[in-house]
Amino acid sequence: QVQLVESGGGLVQPGGSLKLSCVASGDLLSVNVMGWYRQRPGKQRELVVDITTSGDTSYYVQSVKGRFTISRDNAKNTTYLQMDNLKPEDTAIYYCHLEGRSVVVGYDDFFGQGTQVTVSS
Repeated sequence: QVQLVESGGGLVQPGGSLKLSCVASGDLLSVNVMGWYRQRPGKQRELVVDITTSGDTSYYVQSVKGRFTISRDNAKNTTYLQMDNLKPEDTAIYYCHLEGRSVVVGYDDFFGQGTQVTVSS
C-alpha cells in the first residue's frame, strides 16, 4: 500500500511564504511524476505543478508561475512546494500526487490526504 503524507500547511498573511513537503512510502517499485494539486473553496481540484524524475517541471496554473517552486529528492521519494508571495486566492487544500508503480496496484496515480493552506490577514 502506498502512503503520501503532506506537511507544512497553515495560516499565513498575504505576501508570506510556506513550504509544503510530501513523503511517499509503502510498496513502491518506481516513482515517475510527482506533483501538487489544489482544491480552492467552491472549485474543482486542479493540477498546479509537477516534476519528473529528471527534474523537468510543468506549471499548469499561470498565476503561480514565479511564486511557486517545486523540487524533489528522488532518493527519499519526497517532493517539496515552496510558495512565496502568497495571495488570498491561493487558499486551498493542497494534495500531493504521485504517478508510479506499486507492488499491489501496479502503475497508477496516488494522492495524499491534503494539507490546508489559508492566506488571510
